[in-house]
Amino acid sequence: MQTCFWIELSIQSFMRTHLFATFLAAFGIGMAAEPSSAPPSIDTSLSAYSVSGAQISPDGKRVAYVVQQANWDENDFVTQIWIASVATGERYQLTAGKKSSSAPVWAPDSKRLAFASERDGKRQIYVIQPAGGEAAQLTFEDRGVGSFAWSPDGASMAFTSTGAESKVFKDRKERYGDLEVVGGDYTLSHLWRVPVEGKKLKPEQLTKGEQFTVGAFSWSPDGKRIAFDGSPNTDLGSGDQQRLYVLDLADLKVRKLVETPGPHNNPKWSPDGRQLAFVTADSSPDFFYSNTFVAVVPADGGTVRVLTKQFDENPQLIDWGADGIYFGALQRTNSHLFRLDPASGKVSRLTGPEAFHIAGATFSSDHSVMAGTGGAPNAFAEIVASPVSGFVPKKLTDVAGQWKDFKLATKELVRWKSGDGSEIEGVLIKPADYDPARKYPLLVVIHGGPTGVDTPMLAADRIYPVERFAARRALVLKPNYRGSAGYGAKFRALNVRNLGVGDYADVISGVDYLIGRGMVDKDKVGSMGWSEGGYISAFITCFSDRFKAVSVGAGISDWMTYYVNTDIHAFTRQYLKATPWEDPEIYRKTSPITYVNQARTPTLIQQGDQDKRVPPPNSYELYQALKDRNIPVKLMFYKGFGMR
Repeated sequence: MQTCFWIELSIQSFMRTHLFATFLAAFGIGMAAEPSSAPPSIDTSLSAYSVSGAQISPDGKRVAYVVQQANWDENDFVTQIWIASVATGERYQLTAGKKSSSAPVWAPDSKRLAFASERDGKRQIYVIQPAGGEAAQLTFEDRGVGSFAWSPDGASMAFTSTGAESKVFKDRKERYGDLEVVGGDYTLSHLWRVPVEGKKLKPEQLTKGEQFTVGAFSWSPDGKRIAFDGSPNTDLGSGDQQRLYVLDLADLKVRKLVETPGPHNNPKWSPDGRQLAFVTADSSPDFFYSNTFVAVVPADGGTVRVLTKQFDENPQLIDWGADGIYFGALQRTNSHLFRLDPASGKVSRLTGPEAFHIAGATFSSDHSVMAGTGGAPNAFAEIVASPVSGFVPKKLTDVAGQWKDFKLATKELVRWKSGDGSEIEGVLIKPADYDPARKYPLLVVIHGGPTGVDTPMLAADRIYPVERFAARRALVLKPNYRGSAGYGAKFRALNVRNLGVGDYADVISGVDYLIGRGMVDKDKVGSMGWSEGGYISAFITCFSDRFKAVSVGAGISDWMTYYVNTDIHAFTRQYLKATPWEDPEIYRKTSPITYVNQARTPTLIQQGDQDKRVPPPNSYELYQALKDRNIPVKLMFYKGFGMR
């Protein structure tokens, strides 16, 4: 988190400099221009608080949630836990301090709350009374803990941890120095259990060995078993080997439940403890962009039933209640809560209206009340609670209140046809005093992923100061280009063997659409984006002369360079359907560097020097190529920042 805050401060600080003013001036937005309305300052946007992580108590009476806000003295974004009453809306801060507290989890009796904090330098579990008081530290792991969950009787806590460094690694480091065997040195997570009360709080290790690293897990209703997903290692490309397991706590024996290729993950027990629901790619070799499904399997092993084949999006499995299986899913730029009948496979949407976004839903123990983070278009995300039957969200927070003195830009959805006829949707951001009679400069801000998605909800500007762009009389377009989530499996697959090429067509057709409507000055267009958005921006730099300036954030410039340096090789193989040795032509076709000889656009390149997902060689390659061609270019590396 600290490095993320540092990079945001660095980028925002950079935006105050002469170089960024030159970047804006290239397409007609003067930094000295009088704002058309009063926008929040960069410092205000960074200082604003946001809410997330709603956890409703089992009795349905209170909601614990996380508030994130900048701590300028500590150079960090700090999170603290708050409590709100579902009945009255009264709220109060539960935790405080220089270090963050997060991930609240209620005890089954609703009388205690566990949370994670790095107060001792490592992420540990603490337990506190919801009325307040001193938190008791529950774990003291050398390398911290991962996820954690109360046992059904509330007497113990299961958690994941890598444990202490092994003697083998310690001896090797002492003898040979600090080295890494690529593809061989894995630090695996295992399950542990610790009593919550009593004097002897020494954890018991429940799983061991080199067979798997433990991911998501859940207790059986009777507390006698734990189901979990496990992968053979921590490589991001080994998802097809992710399997489901059940641990019997009586003898600590582990049994594999599903043998078919994965990924299989996030197991949830049926109320009677006889079945497990989980998310599966159903043996698809293209799990980075294909649909996943909710499936069920007997807890003792047996035939897997895939239940959501007709649901055309990725379900985020939440819980299994007496009346069905609950999951969330994107629906274009919206997000909703659904209930699945495990007998018939029927799916019912529980939240509305259609233009609404609910995320991270949790339930009371009887599934009568839920809470989550939600909001409508042109509204800020708030913690909300509602009856599950008859969704009527009640706001428990007032994030919007901190923005009441500002005149904010408006967001609306626009749709256009790309070059191949595909319908593309995007979020168009307009100045608060938008004048339909004039033409505006346009900034295209491109999300990452590619399976990210932009929505018309409001949020504090943390990377790109969109509100200030709009206040200085610019339009901002955030295109949900092909491959974006929320639009179904077919749409997500449209950039397979078509990365960059199809994505650029989606962006430029959106620019042309706005020009055609008389809204945009065609001579004042710029682009920016990070990760996949940085890649598309790099494609714009090298492929087009339509843009006056481009900002490339951690973007791919050469797929072969990327393939041999990244930590996620399977991503490239799935999208391009080959390695560079098998099909060098597809790597050439989809790489921005291939078209660098026609580059004309002044470009800013930004990168974290520890980024393993999109490694620095891509930025160096693009920088040198543009420099050799005398294209105005600047390269900035942020020290210590990487993808996490």
